Amino acid sequence: MEGRRTYCILVCLLFLQVSGFYLPGVAPREYKVGDKVELKVNKLTSVHTQIPYDYYSHKFCKPKGGVQQSAENLGEFLTGDRIENSPYALLMRVDEYCKILCQVKLTASQAQQFKHSIDEAYHHNWIVDNIPAASVIDTEQYVTTSYSRGFPVGYYDRVVGKHFLYNHASIVIEYHEAIENGNRIVGFYVEPFSIEHKFPQNMDYKSSTIDGKQVAPETCSTERAMDLDLVKKADHLFVQKGAKVLYTYDVVWRSSMIKWASRWDIYLSMDNAVPKKVHWFSIVNSLMIVVCLTGMVAMILARNLRRDISKYNRVPTEDEEAASGDTHEETGWKLVHQDVFRPPASCPMLLCVFIGSGVQVFVMALLTIAFAAVGFVSPANRGSLMVVMLLLYVCMGSFAGYHCARLYKTFKGQRWQRAIFLTAFLFPAFSFSVFFGLDLSLASYGSTGAVPISTLLALLALWFGISVPLVFLGAYLGFRKEPIEFPVKFSNIPRPIPAASWYVSPPFTVIVGGVLPFGACFVELFFILSSMWMDQYYYVFGFTALVFLILIITCSEMTIVLCYFQLCSENYHWWWRSFFNAGSTALYVFLYSCVYFARLEANQWFTYALYFGYMILISLGVFLATGTTGFLACLWFTRKIYASIKVD
Repeated sequence: MEGRRTYCILVCLLFLQVSGFYLPGVAPREYKVGDKVELKVNKLTSVHTQIPYDYYSHKFCKPKGGVQQSAENLGEFLTGDRIENSPYALLMRVDEYCKILCQVKLTASQAQQFKHSIDEAYHHNWIVDNIPAASVIDTEQYVTTSYSRGFPVGYYDRVVGKHFLYNHASIVIEYHEAIENGNRIVGFYVEPFSIEHKFPQNMDYKSSTIDGKQVAPETCSTERAMDLDLVKKADHLFVQKGAKVLYTYDVVWRSSMIKWASRWDIYLSMDNAVPKKVHWFSIVNSLMIVVCLTGMVAMILARNLRRDISKYNRVPTEDEEAASGDTHEETGWKLVHQDVFRPPASCPMLLCVFIGSGVQVFVMALLTIAFAAVGFVSPANRGSLMVVMLLLYVCMGSFAGYHCARLYKTFKGQRWQRAIFLTAFLFPAFSFSVFFGLDLSLASYGSTGAVPISTLLALLALWFGISVPLVFLGAYLGFRKEPIEFPVKFSNIPRPIPAASWYVSPPFTVIVGGVLPFGACFVELFFILSSMWMDQYYYVFGFTALVFLILIITCSEMTIVLCYFQLCSENYHWWWRSFFNAGSTALYVFLYSCVYFARLEANQWFTYALYFGYMILISLGVFLATGTTGFLACLWFTRKIYASIKVD
């Protein structure tokens, strides 16, 4: 049944041409000319510190009616999103220039805060009609458009040694007129400028009114949007104590032929910054590894196993018996048939717990990737991927309990209560402890990344209210099932294991076992890490599904080969070895994350703690999932080969 479900998923992915798409999940909103369009602000983010802050923690203009937070889901809270209203007034298809928001005077602490944010490359994250703002940076040398990180707070000029604040935003919004007077927003760009505004006749902001109307500063035009030529005529606004910052903005509306359903395409493709051929290269690279490994398995195992099985099952003739005498000694993997299914001598309960937790993580990952590949997780619905992962993980608790209980029953374990308790609490408790410790540290920084108490209670409710009961339910069903049947019985006295060659020693096989599985997925791993830590979009889940499938096949085949060599050397302790041989993929994932960390250019100790804390959790999840894959593959392999021979 499981094979049929996997086959159906693969067929669906192939029909999708191996590229993820999304179902928006919300109906497009249509605006009439002159309708108010709300601009919302999200957290301030930096890839260097990984510590997000609330937008209004800095000295920006606030809405007149007060700051109001938009409704957020569990995933948005966990990712640190804080979406709030803003004072920017936008009217559909109404161009406006040099609009004044407010003027603020910076104190010493506020100026220092801006300097720190500029040094750490913090970015604004604005939202209009649920699409994020793309950043346009215009200089004399080039024009850069970024679709991932928003636009920067300011910049530091190394020549003059000063920090400059972006206080003018040139907002460009693209719309598509789907029906008459029915306009849909399909693009959102912000080009920031740093301008030290000045009013005519040496007036200041408070006195710059004529007949009750606000006079526009002479440093920006009321006839056209701000551009590089206008900026050259004015001084830039550098950050210092007592600086008077006048926030202004332009709004320009542009007609576009892009349809509403395709407006996210340029964000997801990063304006084709990463060509699809890179992902195809990853797939071809992975397929080559699988083809070579499969060929090796077919050549070594199929040929040798066929020879071994025919040799072991052949009845010797009278002449052969007379020539060999009465001493007919068996060799190879058949020699350990009375020991190969003996329960592991060390920590059998812990192995069952790891297998149960690994099955839970594996099924969660498989279903998450499948749902994302067929489009049920929308990038427009922020935090939806996190919510899907959490819900699937807690709902897969029954799988963990079932597999742990049945395997522990097969091992004839007696302390089943402890085994099920560890399955329900060991990995989740460790993950929650690390998460809670990092959350407390984020709270000490005043970051929006700190999860509110209500969200923590929701996580605990999911854990204790859903996951734990399902683990015990699955364990009840697992203990009711018959133990796993083996084709041969093990003897009461374990057979001594001879000294083995270096190439079948545990350290060597564990190190080698994870190389090929990691090599099959490291290219996609780079893009996944970039989406996690560099604020880039990743939505080619069709490729992810294929790479995940290749990873499963590679782990299985690699572990089977190593298991065969181990049994041929008359070493029957394969239970833990099979788990560690495939699970060592996680070691290479963690080492690769250490190399990737240099891209963050971090200079705070907490960034190290945050990054490596979460990467340890991710690597641990990979260890459980890949280790379980290797273990189940070896269990199937050993049962298959020992069922095919005749034993006394």
